[in-house]
Amino acid sequence: MKKEDAKARINAIGIVPCARADAPELADFAAETLYASGLPIIEIPMTVPGALDVIANLARRHSDLVVGAGTVLDEDEAQRCIEHGARFITSPGFVPEVVAQARKAEIVVFPGAITPTEVIAAWRAGSDFVKLYPAITAGGKDYVRAIKTPLSHIPLIVTGGVNQLTAFDYIRAGASAIGVGAELLPREALIHRQDYRIRELAERFRNKVRAARQHRADQP
Repeated sequence: MKKEDAKARINAIGIVPCARADAPELADFAAETLYASGLPIIEIPMTVPGALDVIANLARRHSDLVVGAGTVLDEDEAQRCIEHGARFITSPGFVPEVVAQARKAEIVVFPGAITPTEVIAAWRAGSDFVKLYPAITAGGKDYVRAIKTPLSHIPLIVTGGVNQLTAFDYIRAGASAIGVGAELLPREALIHRQDYRIRELAERFRNKVRAARQHRADQP
């Protein structure tokens, strides 16, 4: 998958699910369930046991799945993720070497940032998006709106505190996408293989994104 294709899909769908799982098979189940439900994006954090193998297997099985690596903290780890097939790289904070490595490999990258200075630095380093994290502690939707007012050209993926109640407001406030973890992929649903529950949650979040984007488009 080319970088522009992965970037376009993230923009189009507006949701980046994060599979924070206790075992590789649970992360794999999460990704496969979302893929089957029409949400072909998944972040596999490096905190998942065997994360690199999960990424490699998913990338091999699905050429159209935007599978990425999360919680990537240094250049060497970024390179290993890329070698195992990651189609995007993300971090909780701005690590310039990680951004540079992803850019060199021509894959999507979105580091974390919270202050305007960090957001600007991450964007100037060549990030495709900037992950506003943790948004909830910074002021939620009002903070997103405040950041977007002077920095409207920087696409934000809002994470940290995103749920069914806040998803609409974050997109309406100007976020390009939302990052969602346990609110979309509950631990119990993974352990008990409740694919129906995950599919229902995926549809709810998709509806929230669609409604918020329509609301935004309707504003004068």
